[in-house]
Amino acid sequence: MVAVISGGPSVRSDAAISSLSSAFSGGSFLRSSSFSSGISFASRSSPAGLGGARGRISCRTSAPAHSVPSSSKEGNATSKKDFLHISDFDKDTILKILNHAAEVKALLKSGDRTFLPFKGKTMAMIFAKPSMRTRVSFETGFFLLGGHAIYLGPDDIQMGKREETRDVARVLAGYNDIIMARVFAHQDILDLAAYASVPVVNGLTDYNHPCQIMADALTIIEHIGQLEGTKIVYIGDGNNIVHSWLLMASVVPFHFVCACPKGFEPDEKTVEKARSAGISKIEITHDPREAVRGADVVYSDVWASMGQKEEAAYRKQHFQGFQIDEALMKIAGPKAYFMHCLPAERGIEVTDGVIEAPNSIVFPQAENRMHAQNAIMLHLFGV
Repeated sequence: MVAVISGGPSVRSDAAISSLSSAFSGGSFLRSSSFSSGISFASRSSPAGLGGARGRISCRTSAPAHSVPSSSKEGNATSKKDFLHISDFDKDTILKILNHAAEVKALLKSGDRTFLPFKGKTMAMIFAKPSMRTRVSFETGFFLLGGHAIYLGPDDIQMGKREETRDVARVLAGYNDIIMARVFAHQDILDLAAYASVPVVNGLTDYNHPCQIMADALTIIEHIGQLEGTKIVYIGDGNNIVHSWLLMASVVPFHFVCACPKGFEPDEKTVEKARSAGISKIEITHDPREAVRGADVVYSDVWASMGQKEEAAYRKQHFQGFQIDEALMKIAGPKAYFMHCLPAERGIEVTDGVIEAPNSIVFPQAENRMHAQNAIMLHLFGV
């Protein structure tokens, strides 16, 4: 099922887009939905913040504990010129971006290559963490809309080691129209945004992954018809993916459940932010079987993210019982979709059979990274 996402601007009015508009015109996906707060959160001691003194060099080489990031002391790191956290934007803006993503995706799928809003623009892509999906989706998407992307790998800049983040931000802003960064420490993305005069897009930090969740939302809307009112159940580590889903739940109303082992819960302040918004039902639980009942989406991620691989054996031991297998999906019900942000460790957090099942939408989800990110950049450019 597909549905229109209300509030989105039109990309163009020519035949190429109008002929495909029927794919997104089945009526508004929005429906009234209000949730109360969920079950109690199993707390743990709050870890140290990700921020630090201005004088330090803040690019980390290993993953810190989950924590709500501090703001940069200079500049406005959450300016609307940037895309750093989903919760920096209101519901109408998020839905407008998703609508634009659907329109531009339809245009590209039609074979039309005349919509070139990024023509003459360049994007600097900073990768402290390597990634196939992030690089290819940003670089290809920017190219298809007329722009040129420049890849800067871990050895090209050594941000925070060879050169301070604030200096990198100002140098790259002098050459480029937009900066995308995939980094470890969340403070680095805040500093880039604070010091760069051009838009900065968060391609991933240890704290959150907003572009991924925008792609996920687009995928859910395409397959279910709406995001609002759905039940999304995440099974695994309370990591940056969970934080971004919680921030989305503070803006758009739906039922979000995180089922994780004790000691691996998401950041408490982020959970409280989502609950205090008062629009979504938020549950943190340690029982994956109970969590998935009635789910529209069952979602997973690796148990040990990049920077945590030395913990893989330890985590595998503690995550026993949290693998998404065919039996768990049967409890969720025949209408439940499976999603994974990839890369997946088949046989660890999810079985091969679940990934390859007909109700698995992990590959449309991966493709939608490009379309969601295109729409995010169009929004930042005011197109």
